[in-house]
Amino acid sequence: MTTTFKSNANWGLTGVEVDRPLAEHGRNEFVEPRVPLVRRLAMRFWAPVPWMLEAAIALQLVTGERLEAGIVAALLIFNVVLGQFQEERANAVLDALKKKLAPVSSVRRDGKWLVLPSALIVPGDLVEPSLGGVVPADVSIVAGAVQLDQSMLTGESAPVDAREGSSAYAGALVRRGNALAQVTATGAHTYFGRTAELVKIARSESSEQRAIVASVRNLAVFNGFVVVTLLIYTRLAGMPVNHVLALFLTAVLASIPVALPATFTLAAALGAKTLAREGVLVTRLSALHEAAAVDLLCVDKTGTLTANTVSVAAVLPLSGEAGEEDVLACAALASADGSLDPVDVAIRDASASHSSSAFKTTTVRSFTPFDPDRKLAEALVETGDGELLRVIKGAPASVAAQAAANIVPNVRVEALTGQGLRVLAVATAKGDAEPRIIGLIGLGDPPRSDSAALIARLRTLGVSTVMVTGDSAPTAKAIAAQVGLGTRISTPERLRVHPSVEAFDIYAEVLPDDKYNLVKAFQESGHVVAMCGDGVNDAPALRHAHAGIAVSTATDVARKAAAMVLTKPGLNGIVSAISEGRCAFERLTTYALNALAKKFQLVLFLAAGVLMTGHALLTPMLMALLLTTGDFITMALTTDRVQPSNTPDRWDMRRITWSAALVAGAQLTFGISIIAIARFRFGMPVDQLRSLAFAALVFSSQAVVYAIRERTSFWRVPPGQWLIVSSLLDIALAFALTTGGILMARLPVSSVVALLGATIVFSLLLSGVKLLVFPRTGAGAGPQGNAVPSPTVSEAHYVPRGRI
Repeated sequence: MTTTFKSNANWGLTGVEVDRPLAEHGRNEFVEPRVPLVRRLAMRFWAPVPWMLEAAIALQLVTGERLEAGIVAALLIFNVVLGQFQEERANAVLDALKKKLAPVSSVRRDGKWLVLPSALIVPGDLVEPSLGGVVPADVSIVAGAVQLDQSMLTGESAPVDAREGSSAYAGALVRRGNALAQVTATGAHTYFGRTAELVKIARSESSEQRAIVASVRNLAVFNGFVVVTLLIYTRLAGMPVNHVLALFLTAVLASIPVALPATFTLAAALGAKTLAREGVLVTRLSALHEAAAVDLLCVDKTGTLTANTVSVAAVLPLSGEAGEEDVLACAALASADGSLDPVDVAIRDASASHSSSAFKTTTVRSFTPFDPDRKLAEALVETGDGELLRVIKGAPASVAAQAAANIVPNVRVEALTGQGLRVLAVATAKGDAEPRIIGLIGLGDPPRSDSAALIARLRTLGVSTVMVTGDSAPTAKAIAAQVGLGTRISTPERLRVHPSVEAFDIYAEVLPDDKYNLVKAFQESGHVVAMCGDGVNDAPALRHAHAGIAVSTATDVARKAAAMVLTKPGLNGIVSAISEGRCAFERLTTYALNALAKKFQLVLFLAAGVLMTGHALLTPMLMALLLTTGDFITMALTTDRVQPSNTPDRWDMRRITWSAALVAGAQLTFGISIIAIARFRFGMPVDQLRSLAFAALVFSSQAVVYAIRERTSFWRVPPGQWLIVSSLLDIALAFALTTGGILMARLPVSSVVALLGATIVFSLLLSGVKLLVFPRTGAGAGPQGNAVPSPTVSEAHYVPRGRI
């Protein structure tokens, strides 16, 4: 909302006149609501996955299994604390949301110029934006002229000239000139404020949570059926009620993957730690898992693909008497020495590297700075031989109006503008002669040195890249060609006429809500979208993307909206984030396969044990020990050595569940065979059978980990050291408990050693069977590609502004 108040240009608002707009519009600031820490912690306990663990704790407490309840509660608290700790640490690094508004401003009040905090500015105030300062609010220029850098707000790299009657956005940098301006909008009503409001509503669904919930659902359906059938059988068989209840509790514990949520969180936290060493700060842990599935990168141009600096990209001499170095030298003479204006700085730097001997001894006698109205800058210089030389630099049409022939070579100018360059003409005149145009200079925002390599590398990883920029179509197309993107271009106007998003490589002249809607459209079409940007105008899209990535030079608003922040110059961190995400996916796929297979097998193993012996082979205590020796210790998979895939990875729980079911079948066959041999051939009593069942489940679980951790040959990538250590501890603990008779009946050492040998053989057999079975269930793609086919860009649909 923009409001106009009348104020006297010589007097400004009075103290009384300030009160009403201040009360109506509030302070000139945007404060993001801060949720109290207690509430944020509480919200982490209120979600489908925590509900699962909380239900298990309640059931264990009701049945008096306090130790088991404590173990599950520790897992739940670990998951919550680890996630919150990572979030708080990231927020501390970013130092919360910082204001883009200037901290203080020169304001006209009661006929006096005052320096006031920008937060106290109201609509109707008169302010004075000056060279090097920041526009404190949305304003309308009432006197003077300034050149503004609005790239962080609009995405347009070219500076904007603002004079009387022009508008300027809050947060724009003043590169040249001084002006008197009237405030038209403050706080949340400014361009920046409206963008920040859009950031608040932008959210994306977590694939991590979907995967966990899908795992629990699949387990609940299958194991629920088995448990109910088992309970009916035991009651019909006349088993005592207390035994039935113990069996029920054991079966429920066997069905709940209590360590699965904590493992996802731990894997992301360890991945975030690795990325921090590579210059990527992860502010939302779930984004690391999303990065594994990214198949489309929407990337801003200005400040992201480009360096957001002005440099000389082309010099075209138009006179046979002047070369490139002479054109640059003359342009430098008509540039203010010591000026912070980016155009002047770029020309002086280019001239210094192309020194012209003809102008080494010149002396500037007079200088007229660039005038936004005339679009010219002039200098009168004295050459080494005492001759006066007039030098003019400015817009081609303006320079041509001063030149003798009054003609500018439009074909040359259009050729440069077609490359996305801003064109300046340079003319000179000796003595009283009329000026003659000696050359053209093309200025541009050059691509980062690593942009082309980044796009090429992403292409090999199966990630498509599209440019989404607020800059003009010619400029966007020129940069796209330089960095290796296609040149099929679209603008918001074309998209509104044709709502179906065609296969474009570039989306130019877009506004913040256009970027937001494009990201949303790609997501609704099945893409997993990463957004990389640096400006306020990128913030809504950064927040809504599955993986929002802010570059190292990004504004505070963009950093706060992003899920990852690059802390080192360049764009290599994007590839690092995707690769680390895929490594985490490989580890978690192994863990999920192992955990689901174990949960399927345990319930069926309980049922088979009852059928074979008439007793439950696993007590609640043994089940709690299995949780400790199995679920907890195999969390070391989060540190395993893996090779990332070459294509995007997506969670397909149907395929994983089928693969886990087949592994569970093999594991169940092994376990039942061991129990059957011990029971019917050696006549082992029930108490020892329980100990044997415990050892068999622990050993076979470790065998499964090493058999399936690589979906191809198990020796292709050696296991990580912490996984090996945890496995040895797991086996040693089971060996000590069973042979020492601790918490269970004692087994002979020879029996446990024989079981361990049989388990090794089982692992080798399972590794061979896996090579035949996994490709048919969809779990055998390995690092050559685990991806679920992604829709093409042409299948996406654009949502026009106003329909979100």
